[in-house]
Amino acid sequence: MTNTAILNQQDSTPVYGNFINGEWAAATSGGTFENRNPARASEVIGLFQSSGAGDVDAAVTAADDAARTWGEMSAIARANILYKASEILASRVNDVGRDLSREEGKTLKEGIGETTRAVQILRYYAGEAQQPIGEHYPSTNPMTMLYTLREPLGVVGIITPWNFPIAIPAWKIVPALAFGNTLVFKPATATPLCAVHLVAALQEAGLPQGVLNLVTGSAGAVGDPLIKDERVVAISFTGSNEVGQEIKRVASDRGAKVQLELGGKNPAIVLADADIDHAITQVINGAMMSTGQKCTATSRAIVDRKIASELTERLAQQIGGLKVGDPLTEGITIGPLIDEKAAERVAGEIGRAKSEGVALVTGGERPEALSDGHFVMPALFSDVDPQSRLGQEEMFGPVLGVIPVDDVDEAIAVANQVRYGLSASIFTRDLGRALQFVRQIQAGIVHVNSETAGAEPHVPFGGYKGSSSYSREQGKAAREFYTQMKTVYLDPPPSV
Repeated sequence: MTNTAILNQQDSTPVYGNFINGEWAAATSGGTFENRNPARASEVIGLFQSSGAGDVDAAVTAADDAARTWGEMSAIARANILYKASEILASRVNDVGRDLSREEGKTLKEGIGETTRAVQILRYYAGEAQQPIGEHYPSTNPMTMLYTLREPLGVVGIITPWNFPIAIPAWKIVPALAFGNTLVFKPATATPLCAVHLVAALQEAGLPQGVLNLVTGSAGAVGDPLIKDERVVAISFTGSNEVGQEIKRVASDRGAKVQLELGGKNPAIVLADADIDHAITQVINGAMMSTGQKCTATSRAIVDRKIASELTERLAQQIGGLKVGDPLTEGITIGPLIDEKAAERVAGEIGRAKSEGVALVTGGERPEALSDGHFVMPALFSDVDPQSRLGQEEMFGPVLGVIPVDDVDEAIAVANQVRYGLSASIFTRDLGRALQFVRQIQAGIVHVNSETAGAEPHVPFGGYKGSSSYSREQGKAAREFYTQMKTVYLDPPPSV
């Protein structure tokens, strides 16, 4: 990463700047906030700018000033910058992956994997920027050339969560740039270092000043003025349903385009004919990797009653054997929650379910040996009532509930009886049942014989019902959000 992102040191702790109009600079307030390691809360990773409305205004002004030039730049030139940024980030993938693990809490393997995914996104959209941008149509007048163009929206606000601190920013920022938009980027306060790494790679690749602006700070101080600014014509947000709905209300009231990716309560259906060993591995991966802090994480295992006891017992054995600890330590599979508030919330949900009589099979405690971090042991509940809080609400932590059902029809009905519809999976050898599930499940991402989590960058991503705004991210679907269509009737002048 370029050293210019670091403004100075305070007691050997680096102080990182905002990136506005091509320069790394301090916030106008002069204040900073700490970024701490969730595995060792005593460790300060860095200090970041506590920005405010004045910084947001400067960033939006810079983006607005750059919009026309960037939008009119050759798509090939934009693609070259994105590809160069991919090469820069690829050369740093181990270091950035390590920083991701330090500030977010994923294992080092997952941190490097996520950074590699950001590289793939940059490369994909470097290619996608060079694809056809319109269509040609026949006209009733044979002399009329009738065609469409896609043009950028203008200034776009990007607001991202902490759980995928480089992949989600990449899959929002990179297509927006590829299609000619300028941006103001507000990352989560829990994971600003990954945002700096991504922006620095794009800066070093030759991105013109003002095209991409990074402003760190709280949701109220940075997010609110960003979504209210009339010059920001579109907002892309990933996060909680409550915040997303408020962004939709405020931004839509002033006519801005809005894209929301929100929560999930994702089911994995396991039928009696499934390969049980495979299903167990996939369900555990979907529920517990990244400490369950994924919107696509498996939080309900809906299991044929004939195998529910066996599956629950085997899940308990394997979940109970997962190694929990510092994600940079070799052999660790489960890291911390993002912060103490999250750990207390998840532990509280586990305690609440126990008090309501739900059987806790394994886990759920706060490990005393890891008291400097935000750890909760992976938890498994059995015989969960599908209408209970544990069966309905997103836990966003390493918590899995087993729900027994009588057949595939009941399994699909139970899977659909939540307000979310992001991801869902089924495990079966029966092609007919698999296809029934594909047809009837109310989810935007459907897996057969694989875990609910995971998404490839070249296909659409998004959910049904309360999980999204009916828009889609990634793949060719990104063009639909980040561009607007122009229809052209081109007639020759009258002949003399």
